[in-house]
Amino acid sequence: MFVDLVEIEVQSGKGGAGCVSFRREKYVPKGGPDGGDGGKGGSVYIQVDSNLNTLMDLKYKRKYKAENGEPGKGGNKSGEDGKDVTVKVPPGTMVFNAENDQLLADLVEDQDRYLAARGGIGGRGNTHFKSSTNQSPRRADPGRPGESFRLRLELRLIADVGLVGYPNAGKSSLLKAMSEAKPKIADYPFTTLNPNIGIVKIAEFETLKMADIPGIIDGASRGKGLGLQFLRHIERTSVLLYILDGGKNDFMEDYKVLQQELAKYNWRLVTKLSIVCINKVDLWDEEMLSLWKEELGEGYLFISARYGVGLDNLRDELAKLKTEDKEEDEFE
Repeated sequence: MFVDLVEIEVQSGKGGAGCVSFRREKYVPKGGPDGGDGGKGGSVYIQVDSNLNTLMDLKYKRKYKAENGEPGKGGNKSGEDGKDVTVKVPPGTMVFNAENDQLLADLVEDQDRYLAARGGIGGRGNTHFKSSTNQSPRRADPGRPGESFRLRLELRLIADVGLVGYPNAGKSSLLKAMSEAKPKIADYPFTTLNPNIGIVKIAEFETLKMADIPGIIDGASRGKGLGLQFLRHIERTSVLLYILDGGKNDFMEDYKVLQQELAKYNWRLVTKLSIVCINKVDLWDEEMLSLWKEELGEGYLFISARYGVGLDNLRDELAKLKTEDKEEDEFE
C-alpha cells in the first residue's frame, strides 16, 4: 500500500532527577554530598532511509515516545540517559507542525535527520550545591520535562520529470516504454492508483527519474477524483511532461484544463519547464498528422507510446531540458 500523508505524535523523555546523598563511610560519619546527576531524557529523531518509498508503517503506529532518563545515584553516579527513538521515513518526506502548518524539515537525502523532540535535561545532584556556607545541601534539581508535538508528514516524490495528463492518456504506457518500470495498464480511468517512478536513459551515461501520477481531471485542485492526494508529487519535479490523448477530438482543450488545475493548486507548477506530447498518433493517418503539425507548429511532440513512435525525439528534448535546468541552478 502506498501512503504519502500521516500524522504522528512524538514525545521525548523526561530528564532524570538529581540525587540527594551523603558519603557514609566507616571513619567518615559525616561525609559530604555525593548525589549524582539525573540522566538525559531520550530524543525523537526523524531520519531518511533510502530503502523506504512509503509512509505505510507510520499509518499503523502513530505515537513515538523516547525513554525517560534514570535518576542520579549516590557515590556521584549519574543516572543512565534514556534511549532515543528514530522514526524512519523515505526520501522526500516533509515534516510539518500539525498545529500551525509550519514546515519544520524537508528530508531529501539518505540519512538526513531532524530532531523532532529534544530529550529533557537531567537534574543536578546535591554535590553541585555544596558551598562554604552549606556543607550538607539537601537540594537537587528535578529532571526537565521532555517535548511533545503533533506532526504531519508528507511524502513528495523526488523525480526529474512528472507526467501530467487525463486518465487513459497513456502516461503509464509511456513510462513503461521508456523505462524498466512496470505500471499497471488498462483501458479504464484511474488504473494508476499509486505514483510510479521509472529510470529513463537519455544519454550513454545519463538517466533521469520519471514519475507517473494518477490522472488529473476537472476539479482535481479541489480534491475531485484523486485530486490533491497526488498533485503534491509533481511539485519537486524540474520538468512537467503533459501527455494528451490524440484519440480524442478535444485533446487541446484537455491541455488548457490541465494547466488551469495545476495553477489553481500551485501557480508555480505552470512556470516549470515543460514538454507537450500528443500521444496515440498511431490512430491518425498521414494527412491528419500533417494537419495537426501545421496547426500547432513547433513546441509539440507527436508520439505513440504503444508503438514507440517519436520516443527518441522525446529523449532528446528531455536531455536538453535537463541541461537547461542544470545551467539555471549553476547560475543561481
